[in-house]
Amino acid sequence: MDTPVLALQAGPALASGLALSLGLIVAIGAQNAFVLRQGLRREHVGPIVAFCALADAALIVAGVLGMAQALGERPTLARALAAAGAAFLALYGLRALHRARRPQRLEAAAGGAGLSRGAALAQAAAFTLLNPHVYLDTVLLVGSIGAQQPPALRPWFVAGAAGASLGWFAALGYGARWLAPWFARPQAWRVLDGLIGVTMLALAAGLLRLAFPGRG
Repeated sequence: MDTPVLALQAGPALASGLALSLGLIVAIGAQNAFVLRQGLRREHVGPIVAFCALADAALIVAGVLGMAQALGERPTLARALAAAGAAFLALYGLRALHRARRPQRLEAAAGGAGLSRGAALAQAAAFTLLNPHVYLDTVLLVGSIGAQQPPALRPWFVAGAAGASLGWFAALGYGARWLAPWFARPQAWRVLDGLIGVTMLALAAGLLRLAFPGRG
């Protein structure tokens, strides 16, 4: 791929990875509540943010590289996974729009006993790696979508996806005292879920165009 063409296409690949990762990670769940709690306590925030972000980055890289290798000689399988991924994103987007009609809230109590650094990292590892959705979302879904990118653009996609994860966890941990009241308001999640829903539907359409060029 020529350098000028790469420069023009790197931006959309980066944005695609960032939007996809944010859409999947911004949710009411145990991992986010734990990071928020530690941020409120100002306890081991740096190591926890670093662990969660690095774990996500490793899973993203493993997913993209593994899926790229698996799909490299199987264009039919690649198109089938692209169609399945687009369907999943469309369903995820519709569910997010449905959640926006009945918003919930994310709360994390700042009280309770303090944790040692080892215990805090062990809990972060459990919330991250023992969650089956992380392998479906981060490894399989993000990996298969990243693998659809041309080889020269895959690092940009990975950078966008991993950067979104790092930015989210850093904001959640270090901005906990400001974000906690905001996340406790259902209206905030109404807006977030609405944005996520629209973004996921747009990504689903883009994935279909990428996998089936000339048919859109």
